[in-house]
Amino acid sequence: MKTVQLKKTKTSDWEYISENIPLQNPLVFVFGNRYLLESETIYNEIKTLFNDGHLVFGSTAGDITSHYVDDESISITAIEFERSRFEIKTANVLENNAEIDSYKTGKNLIEQFSNEGLKHIFIVSEGSFSNGSQLTQGMNSATENNLLITGALCGDAARFEKTIASYNELPKAGEIVAIGLYGETLDISFSINGGWTPFGPERIVTKSKANVLYELDHQPALDLYKKYLGEKSKELPGAALLYPLKVKSTNDKQSIVRTILNINEEENSMILAGDILENSRVQLMMTNVDSIVEASENAAIQALKSRNTAPELALLVSCIGRKLVLDQRVEEEIEEIIEVVGENTTICGLYSYGEIAPFQGETNCQLHNQTMTITLISE
Repeated sequence: MKTVQLKKTKTSDWEYISENIPLQNPLVFVFGNRYLLESETIYNEIKTLFNDGHLVFGSTAGDITSHYVDDESISITAIEFERSRFEIKTANVLENNAEIDSYKTGKNLIEQFSNEGLKHIFIVSEGSFSNGSQLTQGMNSATENNLLITGALCGDAARFEKTIASYNELPKAGEIVAIGLYGETLDISFSINGGWTPFGPERIVTKSKANVLYELDHQPALDLYKKYLGEKSKELPGAALLYPLKVKSTNDKQSIVRTILNINEEENSMILAGDILENSRVQLMMTNVDSIVEASENAAIQALKSRNTAPELALLVSCIGRKLVLDQRVEEEIEEIIEVVGENTTICGLYSYGEIAPFQGETNCQLHNQTMTITLISE
């Protein structure tokens, strides 16, 4: 495996942050600030740099390399696979102006791949319109839960206005890109970890629909949430990113963290980043910088455990809520991962609106919030 990385900011042109070596037919991840990715020239700029490259774009709440974390830039990671191959498929949830069926979209997307030799699928999905919970369930149904799928919902800093993605064209809204990796020599492992601690009493979801939470213990959910936030409730909906919900469904073995994306004052409800089922048990969560950094270190340690070879590439997907907590110390969680996986591992990633991965020890992927998800790849 060979890799090349570049960076561009609002005030600077493309700069190599790795050795500039020639690559053949590379997979090219282009992660960065949504405004910069909306430039009419961005596709041609990168196509000039990698004429035979397969360009995958995704907007972020911050792009990640081993050198920096930045939310006012674009980073490129170009990868030449020397003993394996990849296929790329796309779907768009906004096509034909039809009602969005995220389950069907996920299922149809994965069914496009040929199964022979397929080792892994990495997802770069729009993060504004699709229901991430339904999307992952649809993807699982197409694989019978026996294929490792990881990835991200794209971000848009802390604005939550619009996310964009694409494959070999200008980035656009509603797009979902899936990269299938094929090859007997591929060694791929993953891990997720959060570092959030529950507090306060458990509550029962007594009224919800899809990803909208209306009532907890037969009380208006938003009123109850504001009560626990106290003075910080004046900072909603932004403050909600710092106080997500631990959700334990009667259908699931493990608890999942759900970010609150927005609130509806008229309905006294909260809009979550994924589905929340009635009769689920929920609890508020909080964290601090040290807990988040330690969780990222533990995720890297866990991802290394099941490997036969040293990782050459680490795909990192962390959540916008974690970035807000880390603030000026945001690079610390990346530094801890590099310390574990080694400086020779190319680091590529983004801060997202949702992380896609199974729970540890499982194979069916889920939508997560507020985690660090690590996918380690080598040939």
